[in-house]
Amino acid sequence: MLEGLEISEIRLSALERTCRIDPQFYSRENLIATKRLDILLAKPITDFVTVSDGNHMGVSDKFIDDADGIPYYRGSDIYNLFIEQSSSPMRIDRSTFLSTQLARSRLKKGDVLMSIVGAIIGNLSLVSKDVEAACSCKLAILRPYAIRAELLSVFLSSYFGQIQIQKFKRGAAQTGLILEDFDQLKIPDFSVNFEINIVTVVNSAFNATEDATAVLSKSEGLLLTVLGIENFSPPPEVASIKSFKDSFGSTGRLDAEHYQLKYEALYQALAKKNRVFKLGERLSFNQRGTQPDYAEDGLPVVNSKHVQRGQVNMGDTRFANLPDKINAVVIQQGDVLMNGTGVGTIGRAAPYLYTEKALPDNHVTVLRTDAMSPICLALYLNSIAGQYQVDQHFKGSSGQIELYPADIANFWCPELDVATQKKIDKLAHQSFTLKAQSERLLDAAKRAVEIAIEQDEAAGMAYLAREGALA
Repeated sequence: MLEGLEISEIRLSALERTCRIDPQFYSRENLIATKRLDILLAKPITDFVTVSDGNHMGVSDKFIDDADGIPYYRGSDIYNLFIEQSSSPMRIDRSTFLSTQLARSRLKKGDVLMSIVGAIIGNLSLVSKDVEAACSCKLAILRPYAIRAELLSVFLSSYFGQIQIQKFKRGAAQTGLILEDFDQLKIPDFSVNFEINIVTVVNSAFNATEDATAVLSKSEGLLLTVLGIENFSPPPEVASIKSFKDSFGSTGRLDAEHYQLKYEALYQALAKKNRVFKLGERLSFNQRGTQPDYAEDGLPVVNSKHVQRGQVNMGDTRFANLPDKINAVVIQQGDVLMNGTGVGTIGRAAPYLYTEKALPDNHVTVLRTDAMSPICLALYLNSIAGQYQVDQHFKGSSGQIELYPADIANFWCPELDVATQKKIDKLAHQSFTLKAQSERLLDAAKRAVEIAIEQDEAAGMAYLAREGALA
């Protein structure tokens, strides 16, 4: 990229200005990108936005298990450009949200969130809806006042945004991008016409994502209706009395939570209309991956961040060598992947629909069965029926929770007729197609910004036209 510029042209006296001695800071790529931005008279991002971060106080004891709670976003939620697509953010109650403690972390429509701590520094999400939400201090909050949020988020996701973000991160074992360094990130002053075109493309991508979510919700509704549990509600919490034989003697569990009445009520509701079976009886494969041997190439590695609710997101994957074992765990098209660890991510399931094989890390379980289509199985595992069983079977506490393959084998699953499975699969494929359309549009917007910087804005808009992104 930008090979026409020679290093000899770049006169930065960078060491005096930055006091940085790490060689990567002065890499050829960084110097060339800086020179190109200087030619365009790029300005500090802080000329266009205010910069702050989220909540610094502990709120983990305020998290609630309530879908109507207010989202509290963390670094692990920044894997989609639209933050509302986060699979399962933690939630807090209204009194916590309105507390003085969280005043600085309350989000507004048009905010751009950036992960600034850990291994995923530079991940971006746009707050696209005017709904109540807050975030942790692991996220920077960029609030635009002289640029549209859509253009800002696309630029920061582009090559020229990311190379600057990675350049200014600090630390070794624990890396971070401090707020004081944001004024060193530069962005060109794009024309109004170019900005409008990028906003149009991003809005089209957002609409496609919303349509995809609506279609997927329709498929979930169909599944619950067929199973007869669309109106299921748990019974009032009362004591559940079990004999030793019916408790530890049959399950090996002594924790009272495992025997809550709501789990039995769900099973009864499920069995009332359906023939049910233990999932383990119908699995031909049920095994976790292992710690990957990361390499420059090889097979892509799928970890818990890639297993979103209903979809495997293969963006930002690393590669690893195939383990030198006869029984190595390899993901195949048609498998269902399930997260086995982590508060907020445990139990998320998704069908693997890519043709390329992949490797699971040691937090992802691979399920293979012909009892149900992979789409239907993943949809069931993500439904109230599946998630109740996740809650019932996981082990551990204080954040160190685990859902093992042996636990998943004990899940109750319903028999689904072929016609119903085909209807659900058709809806899910429509959803996947719309999501792919959204991703294509966002990629086009990002590339158009890069072309506008490398060449000019006219070339960037011509690219959008060729890609059909402005249709």
